[in-house]
Amino acid sequence: MHLSTRGRYAIMAMLDLAALSAAASPLGGKPVTLAQIAERQHISLSYLEQLFAKLRKAGVVDSLRGPGGGYTIPKPLNLIMLADIVSAVDEIVDVTRCGMGDDPHGPSTGNGCVMGRKCNAHDLWSALGTHIESFLRRVSLKMVMDNDFELEQQAIVPVTFQSIRII
Repeated sequence: MHLSTRGRYAIMAMLDLAALSAAASPLGGKPVTLAQIAERQHISLSYLEQLFAKLRKAGVVDSLRGPGGGYTIPKPLNLIMLADIVSAVDEIVDVTRCGMGDDPHGPSTGNGCVMGRKCNAHDLWSALGTHIESFLRRVSLKMVMDNDFELEQQAIVPVTFQSIRII
């Protein structure tokens, strides 16, 4: 699976922004500096600046300049889906080995393809990618903050393969 540090760090930073903002002001909205997030999450400040420029451009965060400035989340946390964050930082969830092409789930002549054709498990990995994208579209920042993102999985029996847990 390919979800690079860009997507993971953007989600981690947004969760920290939400937590710091809420802790500083019960009504939310208190600006948080990237230096605070960088220190708490052990993410490079310059990397966060790049991510937050994209998040701001996509409207996921607002920024305030000057003393007391920083970043805020402009809408309720239940309206910010993880997919919004991942998409804002130009991340594409890819579980195939094809190397993307124009369609992230279509056949490609990328580096991972088998002689220019999709591999025998391509459709399986493509379906898994679709499920991951669907999960990210259904899970909000609030759900993660509340640790409430188990989505109707009662009928699925957990199975463990070596050290990987699949639910």
